Amino acid sequence: MPISTHRILAFTIPVKLAALVAFTWYATRPPAPQPEQLADQIVVVKSTHTMTLFAKGVPIHIYQVALGRSPGRKLQQGDHRTPEGHYFIDSRNPHSGFHLALHVSYPNADDRARSAAAHAPTGGDVMIHGLTPQFAFLGYLHRETDWTDGCIAVTDAEIEEIYRIVPNNTPIEIRP
Repeated sequence: MPISTHRILAFTIPVKLAALVAFTWYATRPPAPQPEQLADQIVVVKSTHTMTLFAKGVPIHIYQVALGRSPGRKLQQGDHRTPEGHYFIDSRNPHSGFHLALHVSYPNADDRARSAAAHAPTGGDVMIHGLTPQFAFLGYLHRETDWTDGCIAVTDAEIEEIYRIVPNNTPIEIRP
C-alpha cells in the first residue's frame, strides 16, 4: 500500500523540528564545568604585592597580597620581613588562627647561612594565610597595608581557593 505524501510530511516535520531543537540546545548550552586546575608553581613578587599560581607555565590565578610589615629580605626571627628565595609548600593547617594556612619551607640553606653569619635565629613560621576572624570583615581592604609578621596574606575566600588547588611540595619563589 503506497504511503501518502500527507503521512510523510506528518512524520518528517516533527523529526526535523526535534533535530532543530536538539541542535539549538547543543549549540547554546553553557560549557561543561572544567575540573579545577592544580597549581604546580607559585611566584610572589614583593614589589608588586602579587602572588601568581601557575600550571604548566601558564598563570591560572593572580592575587594581590599583604606581606611582612617591615621591608627587605628576612634575616632573622622576629624581623617582620617576608623572606626571598626558593622554597616549597611543605604542610597545611586547616585549623589556623588565620582561617587556613599553607606553610612555606623557610628557611632554606641560604637563609640559614645568612642568619648564622649574623649570629641570629632564622625563625621559620612563614605561611600563606587568610585573615583572623576579627578582621575577616575587611576582605580585600586588608591589603591596604603590609601587616603580617613575615607571611603572605590573602582574603579568606582566596585562601580557600588556594588551599584547594595548591598541593604540598608545590615550589614557591619569593622575589624582591
